[in-house]
Amino acid sequence: MGIDRKLLDVLCCPVTKQPVRMLRRDELSALNARIETGEVHYQDDTIVENPLSEGLITANDERIYRIDDGIPIMLEERAITLRAAGLK
Repeated sequence: MGIDRKLLDVLCCPVTKQPVRMLRRDELSALNARIETGEVHYQDDTIVENPLSEGLITANDERIYRIDDGIPIMLEERAITLRAAGLK
């Protein structure tokens, strides 16, 4: 579906205030492969059960936020840290 470029330009991480960018296809594939193993958790420690079709990552490559039906889910407890995902 994609996210509007103007919206992407104003979004930032609610925790770190870092700007965000879209996850690249290779990053998304690597994350979804880890999600399939059941080892990826959200910040609130619940397991990420569904793969991401799109996602946003902070400029410092620290946190990932999923996009569901074109809507970015920018909640601190729903962030996925790269370290917790085993990708860093």
